[in-house]
Amino acid sequence: MSDDQSYDLLGFDNVLLPVGALGEAVGFYERAGFAVAFRLDEAGIALLRVGGETPGILLREEHGLGRRPPPWPSPRVWLEVPDARAAARRLAGAGVTPLDEPFSVATGWTVEVADPWGNVLGFTDYSKRPELGRT
Repeated sequence: MSDDQSYDLLGFDNVLLPVGALGEAVGFYERAGFAVAFRLDEAGIALLRVGGETPGILLREEHGLGRRPPPWPSPRVWLEVPDARAAARRLAGAGVTPLDEPFSVATGWTVEVADPWGNVLGFTDYSKRPELGRT
């Protein structure tokens, strides 16, 4: 794209995740620590809050989408948390099984979970590089 045709990317709007059953998905994500901003069953959507930001994770019901394990490699959405290892313990305590033990990354630690439809979300911290994290 030439300069006179380009546009500015201003940031993320919502991240859309396909799910097979909206009610089941909302329950899973509530156990994983997400608050529901709104839910419209007639439209088959629910928006999950991510911190204090207006955009969030939009669950969209896709009829006929069955349960599946996460494909590897697959897209992942990582969200910043203060302590990923503590998040892993809280997730496990809520019945949300991490895909693996928390693992070290360049900026800190990360733990990933998958919903019943194979969508993978990671919870990552900046414990090794706090200057790069949110304050």
